[in-house]
Amino acid sequence: MAKVKGTSAEDLRQMSPDQLRDKLVELKKEQFNLRFQAASGQLADTAHVRKVRRDVARIKTIQAAKARAAGAQA
Repeated sequence: MAKVKGTSAEDLRQMSPDQLRDKLVELKKEQFNLRFQAASGQLADTAHVRKVRRDVARIKTIQAAKARAAGAQA
């Protein structure tokens, strides 16, 4: 079984909060488009939906961790 390449958590942790926000917006748009493709029967790679969903969750988790760390320092 081939592994679907996603964004690694380590790469995301090195991004700034602005970069993370931009990446999240990009992934949300992609997720929206994939939902339409799936509904119209045009989606070829169904595993890509799962990868995008997990990348969104990964970014939100890292954003929350960075917010907690910033709050603890203040």
